[in-house]
Amino acid sequence: MARIGDNSGNNESILDVEPLKQSVAGCMRAIAQEAELEITYGRDKPGMSGDRVRLPDPSKNPSAAEVAVTRGLADSMALRRAKHDTSVHAQHLPVGDNARAVFNAVEQARCEAIGSNAMAGMADNIDMMLEDKYMRSGIADATTRDDAPLEDAVALLVREKITGRKPPKSAENVVDLWRGWIEERAGEAFDNLDEQLEDQNAFAEATRDLIAQLEMADELGNDPTDNDDESSDEEDDSQESQDEMERENEEATGTEEAAPDDSEADGDEQEAGEMEASESTGEEMLDDNDEQAETPGEAQRPDMPLSNLPPKSDYKFFSDAHDEEIRAEELCDDAELERLRAFLDKQLAHLQSVVGRLANKLQRRLMAQQNRGWDFDLEEGYLDSARLTRIVTDRTAPLSFKMERDTDFRDTVVTLLLDNSGSMRGRPITVAATCADILARTLERCGVKVEILGFTTKAWKGGQSRETWLKDGKPANPGRLNDLRHIIYKAADAPWRRSRKNLGLMMREGLLKENIDGEALEWAHERIINRPEQRKIMMMISDGAPVDDSTLSVNPGNYLERHLRHVIEDIETNSPVELMAIGIGHDVTRYYKRAVTIVDAEELAGAMTEQLAALFEEQGPTKRRPKRRRAEGMVG
Repeated sequence: MARIGDNSGNNESILDVEPLKQSVAGCMRAIAQEAELEITYGRDKPGMSGDRVRLPDPSKNPSAAEVAVTRGLADSMALRRAKHDTSVHAQHLPVGDNARAVFNAVEQARCEAIGSNAMAGMADNIDMMLEDKYMRSGIADATTRDDAPLEDAVALLVREKITGRKPPKSAENVVDLWRGWIEERAGEAFDNLDEQLEDQNAFAEATRDLIAQLEMADELGNDPTDNDDESSDEEDDSQESQDEMERENEEATGTEEAAPDDSEADGDEQEAGEMEASESTGEEMLDDNDEQAETPGEAQRPDMPLSNLPPKSDYKFFSDAHDEEIRAEELCDDAELERLRAFLDKQLAHLQSVVGRLANKLQRRLMAQQNRGWDFDLEEGYLDSARLTRIVTDRTAPLSFKMERDTDFRDTVVTLLLDNSGSMRGRPITVAATCADILARTLERCGVKVEILGFTTKAWKGGQSRETWLKDGKPANPGRLNDLRHIIYKAADAPWRRSRKNLGLMMREGLLKENIDGEALEWAHERIINRPEQRKIMMMISDGAPVDDSTLSVNPGNYLERHLRHVIEDIETNSPVELMAIGIGHDVTRYYKRAVTIVDAEELAGAMTEQLAALFEEQGPTKRRPKRRRAEGMVG
């Protein structure tokens, strides 16, 4: 399996990415032992559906680290394809959510460990993939167990035991928070996992024993090896096989069915568990038998035009009692905000000059439109001294008056809505915060009010809403199962100098979690639509489709995305608000009529200024000042 590039950090040899793509595709087919595997590259999230695999499109001159991450993703998906048996996995899958998450994560670790033990190069690639995954996840700097998922800690400890490879640096603290607690209760169980690595059935039994020792025995459900349940298991397997054949036939004919309820059959819980197993890799890895309507992510996204959407949305939330709309200064004290703001300035000191030049260019373009325009030969207004000569030359000529015209954008408000999800962590969020800051200052100079908002969730994989749902017996089709957190960084009426430090909050560890874009758009739209300004502009900045694991695990896979499309269509069709979007590494043109997609966060400043300038340069109906009676400085 030929490899392109080296791990020395020198990427000058990687100029043509086509050989790299061909090499990765060839390796993936060989590892998966499937010559017909179709492998494509794109800007959307990586995923595997049936015989189709999507990998991230390499940049024009990828670094060695970027190449290794791409290889790691390909190796991880290929290993799962080759070493994972869906029916065996479903037979042993626990019924409880927490136990199921651990079971799925450990199974993914098993598949990756087999390849890591066989080939050192593959182990290095998977190391880089995991490093990148946890760096982007937003849990890299967790300080408490509440912020550190148990399933990730268990999977990484299993991987360490089987392969001898340490956890990635971006997840070391996650493992350290749980290591003592896990080893105290289930230290001996790890030895059994190592002995059964190649036997998925035996490994699954050992994993269930491990879960029981981690005080989750009540979530395991019936032991699949019990003789009393043998006949019923055979019936379930038979029914599951039949269901899988039906799903494969539906895929071949392009048929789409609504997702089943979570409580209709045990098979549904098994399928949901398969979805969570794929999530444990940080990407969507949907196998033939794993693919079903409940699976979240972009691999399931329907590419249908907006005009085909239903007129009404079936979106709902299970509970909004724990949702939060909060000002940035309420989330931390002034001293910390000042420290975070200083950190933001330091991180992007060189970028501020670039964004500043673009902002000044935008200001010049806007101010050029604010040059005074006048209407002449009016019956009242300001006396037009340039036409007083008429009275001398023609005593019958009436006095001439003039009136200044208003420009369209003087009475304008702009809302910048920033995605505060975990995938924005790092460079994207720092660039977004700096651009929003400088643009707000620039527009304020031009007399345009600006509101800066952010959206995320209060917890990973469900918060108090999910706890309430579990206590209520898991009713079917619950809708959204996470607690929203909508943040006001700068209100439209607040001056920039008072809100400047608030943008530093985006640098706070643990803030960025999951993103529910549809409700965030509704919230921002409701705020701006009630503003008194005549013209209203709203700009969404995001790096991906809406994702909330808790919600998507018990609702159809495109549940959040359908709602987002519905909200966008409603705003674009029925609202006076002018909506635009900028996607960072993600194609948002499939959602928004007015949108632009950028590859690198560094391009964000230019895209924002160009989009705003283009909007302001659009011609609109001019407004004439109301006619006024005589006053000081006026004659009529």
